[in-house]
Amino acid sequence: MTDNRLLDLVDARDFRTLFIDELGWNNPDQPDLILEVDSATFTLNQVASYKGLRIWHCPTLPPRKIQRQIDVLVGKDNHERLIIFSTDERHEWRWPRRAQLGSANAKLLVHEHVVGDRHTHLTQRLRAIELDFDEDLPLVALLDRMRDAFDTESETASVQAARLMGTLFAELEKSGVDEHDATLLLARLLFLFFGDDADMWTPEQLFENYLREHTTAETLHTDLQTLFATLDTPEHLRSHQVDSPYSRFRYINGGLYKDELKLRPFAVTFRDSLIEACEFDWAIISPAVFGSMFQTVKNKEARRLGGEHYTTEENILKTIRPLFLDEYAGRLEKFWNDKAQLTKLHNEIGRLRFLDPACGCGNFLIVAYRELRALELDILKRRRDLDILDGVATGGDRAQLTLDVTGDIKVTLDHFFGIEVEGWPARIAETAMLLVDHLANQRMTQEFGVAPDRLPIKLAPSIVHGNAIRTDWREVLGLASSELADDIVILGNPPFIGMAWMNKDQQEDNRIAFAPLEKATGLRTGRLDYVACWYAKAAQVISGSQGRVAFVSTNSITQGEQARAMVPLLSRYGLKVDFGHRTFKWTSEATNAAAVHVVIVGFSSVKRTTPQRVIYDYPELAGKPVAIRAAQINFYLVDGPDLAPIKVSSPVVTGMPMASKGSQPTDGGHLMVTAVDVEEVKSDPIARKYLRRFVQSNEMLYNKDRWCLWLAGENLEELKKSPLLEKRLEGVAKSRRESPTLSVQRQAETPHEFTQNRQPSKRYFALPEVSGENREWIPGNFYEPSVIAGNKLIVWDTDQLWHFGYLQSSLYMGWIRTYCGRLKSDYSLSPGLVYFPFPFIIPSDSQKSKIDAAASAILRERDSYQGASLAELYDPARMPSTLRKKHHALDEIIDGFYGLKSPTEAQRMKSVLRRYEQLVSPLTSTAMRRGRAGRK
Repeated sequence: MTDNRLLDLVDARDFRTLFIDELGWNNPDQPDLILEVDSATFTLNQVASYKGLRIWHCPTLPPRKIQRQIDVLVGKDNHERLIIFSTDERHEWRWPRRAQLGSANAKLLVHEHVVGDRHTHLTQRLRAIELDFDEDLPLVALLDRMRDAFDTESETASVQAARLMGTLFAELEKSGVDEHDATLLLARLLFLFFGDDADMWTPEQLFENYLREHTTAETLHTDLQTLFATLDTPEHLRSHQVDSPYSRFRYINGGLYKDELKLRPFAVTFRDSLIEACEFDWAIISPAVFGSMFQTVKNKEARRLGGEHYTTEENILKTIRPLFLDEYAGRLEKFWNDKAQLTKLHNEIGRLRFLDPACGCGNFLIVAYRELRALELDILKRRRDLDILDGVATGGDRAQLTLDVTGDIKVTLDHFFGIEVEGWPARIAETAMLLVDHLANQRMTQEFGVAPDRLPIKLAPSIVHGNAIRTDWREVLGLASSELADDIVILGNPPFIGMAWMNKDQQEDNRIAFAPLEKATGLRTGRLDYVACWYAKAAQVISGSQGRVAFVSTNSITQGEQARAMVPLLSRYGLKVDFGHRTFKWTSEATNAAAVHVVIVGFSSVKRTTPQRVIYDYPELAGKPVAIRAAQINFYLVDGPDLAPIKVSSPVVTGMPMASKGSQPTDGGHLMVTAVDVEEVKSDPIARKYLRRFVQSNEMLYNKDRWCLWLAGENLEELKKSPLLEKRLEGVAKSRRESPTLSVQRQAETPHEFTQNRQPSKRYFALPEVSGENREWIPGNFYEPSVIAGNKLIVWDTDQLWHFGYLQSSLYMGWIRTYCGRLKSDYSLSPGLVYFPFPFIIPSDSQKSKIDAAASAILRERDSYQGASLAELYDPARMPSTLRKKHHALDEIIDGFYGLKSPTEAQRMKSVLRRYEQLVSPLTSTAMRRGRAGRK
């Protein structure tokens, strides 16, 4: 079966052959459907089925609104369905759109296909749902395949919706509407768009019809003001005539339409753009995007990128699933037939209170609410079924059974809280939560026939506008001063601001957040990223309780000095790490979106029983995680004790070479020779003898030429016989005398010497002191002693290939990523903190030979790319596959020393940390004994 064969059948509309003969589905199991919609008759024939999932074909292509109505009618007896509307020229396939766990959004998503198009993604999607001849795939697995294959349509729709909002915002800018009023107006319009498409009121498309029939471009600003005033007024207090266009609109309440909104006449084109937005189907948009799309209208650059700031639901679910959802879903499955336990579970989730203390537009709260409502619905459905089996409830066919369970809803909007520093996202978050609540209620209607009527709005989330670090979180949650936070779940994605970029206010926030810890323990927290403030505040709230927390953070918080500073924070408040997603790319839904490297850390009190600690490791930063069960997770997100390598002055493993920074000139630039001055130096008969190549990180990585005058050990008076050298040495002496550092001032007497001379006397190996965090390996190189290593290199006095192999392995790189310091986001290598503590296993002679061969292969492969710099060869996006393959061959040898085979980085670090613990525990014990003896 070829792709063209599949598309030929699609274009010929021979869907029965396509699905049954080519894709392995079953024959139809229902007769044709004849449906009447808006006085028109439509015939749908079933072309195939699989375990309750039915595919229907309608040989016409009605408008989208008619398609939605047809879908509703088909859906009465076909919960899982796929409907193909087609003509000879074009198709619209409406795919299942419940991508998330029990998603409340039960709309279908349209995939368009133009007959004759051979560049479509349709073949990939069809192959995703192909069944082998003897395959007995569960329905849920087939639905998962379909959702995985077709979710890209959701992202496309989300970006399209964002661009519509961006167009409206641009029109408001042209009209002179300020940002506050523009954002508030768009929030109100979003609610109306959604209400039109999601059956929030009758008749359908009430707002769109109002725009078309009762407004003009010239009066639109006052027409909308009148409408908003109507929506904010209870029906019995209105003065409209019965036939007024405003009389059909319901009272909204909840404050959404209450605040004063200053509108002036709009640009003439605004009304057309507004009607165009109404024509879009807003009900197909993922609920989490309702809020996020407003981030694209805040500035022109964001609008241009069309959705750059969206946080994907997949990434949000990485946070909430291990935090609480997996546990409760597991309990639902475990107690499926136990009414008492189901009731206990329902009561427990009904007591939960959720706080996102950096909520932005509410994405985390939206998804958490949606998933918890879906879980609650499953509990209610199962309780209903068990009651029927026990004879408590009576009724006929389950699909026709209608029970009013609206009074049993325990997961409500007023259990959700947020704190947001900016005003407009806080308002959007409130609006978006109202919308996802309506979707959840729609789903309840499908199952029980009734659902709570939320209009006028009586229950709403509490979104506080303010600085989260200077806000009392317990007060926001309504916790009494002595009340334990047993039912509190804190989650979110606090600001990504590195310690080097914090302004004065943020530095003050840091002092405020950590003041209780420093006061209680005297511990100083060191220099931490801004996100650490959220950890400190959360720790104070949940300490000693059953509460739990999970934050997305820049990965630097779990590495190097920052993690070292965070360990006493968790210890002081009696907290433990429950789960962790190691470094991965936190992306957005938009094409060309910016991505950052993040971790997710979930933690709770040691008093809380954790079902199972799990580390999620990422073999590929943008790939899928590998779940690894862990006995204990430290703050470095490694399976092991809270043990970090201590700074030492020599290798803890005998037989490894010494390392240090390269030599430092501190010369005011006078011992350096620029490209402009090289010829002048070469023409001096004395000076040219001392001209040497000088290498720092930049020169190593980018193949740049740089020179210096290396005069170490020479007679100063003899050197001054060269006018060129005499002038330069006078410059060195002058710059050192003017230094504020006393030791440098003293070295003005020896201007021909570098202030720190660490130059090796034989061939040596070097690594850049600072390297970008995206490289899989930090490339090092060998140099002859005539090449002077500067202080921005780390230098090893060795030319052994097996040393090179160890230091260029993924095992050592994992150690660097975990424990090294950071300069901004880049790796900052320190021999005392990274190299000296590493628990090397000294190989045998035969093992050394294997490493030598693998290391030589890497060096030869590099040399084969003549003219290419190390920066180019080790660029993750451009690294030659042959070079990467050579590194993997080396990795296989080094990993084997530690009993590892094809490990993830988390598994590497678990094994290495265990080895490190074995090495240092005797040293630690001896040091402690000596300390006690000294005190005696």
